[in-house]
Amino acid sequence: MDGTPPCRRSAGSARGGGESSSLPARSPPCMTDHSSVRPATPPADGLSPPIALHWRCVPWAQLTRDELYALLQLRQLVFVVEQTCAFLDADGRDDRAWHLLGWSTDESGRPLLGAYARLFPPGALYAEASIGRVVTHPAVRRTGLGRALMEEALRRVGTLAPGAAVRIGAQCYLEPFYASLGFARASPSYDEDGIPHVEMVRTVRAAP
Repeated sequence: MDGTPPCRRSAGSARGGGESSSLPARSPPCMTDHSSVRPATPPADGLSPPIALHWRCVPWAQLTRDELYALLQLRQLVFVVEQTCAFLDADGRDDRAWHLLGWSTDESGRPLLGAYARLFPPGALYAEASIGRVVTHPAVRRTGLGRALMEEALRRVGTLAPGAAVRIGAQCYLEPFYASLGFARASPSYDEDGIPHVEMVRTVRAAP
């Protein structure tokens, strides 16, 4: 990105990097449900009413052609076009990830991928599990969907790797948001594509 302006990122979206081993070949039962309906968390005053999403979480090999197109389109819409950031979104790691898709409908009643994140088990990116490419569609923002997406992603990671800590690379200005979900700063701030980032970790406390 030498010689280009710093990439601009919108609230509710975060890119994740890293690489390592592949995911397990077989999926835990609840990771492959096709129509888990969970409403978005009720938003604060001034936001639009929450919407219901149909969640689907599958490994790379189980994505349909239409799902793959939709998730790549959403990631490019936000991370490349909206945030004016020229980078290779298809980073060669999608085949190692689980893909969490939150489906809604647009004003015409057609399917709309409203929320998306990719999940990695421990050892795939970090020693801990990881969540990245966290993104919501511009058409459904300010509905509490960003929090609902992260809560669903954490629930799915908890099924994929019970008890595992979760590490993320967060934009510094979103640190309070992730802290509200149980993440704590785990590194000094660093630059990624001209944007200050920090690594954060969420640990699961054992029941008393």
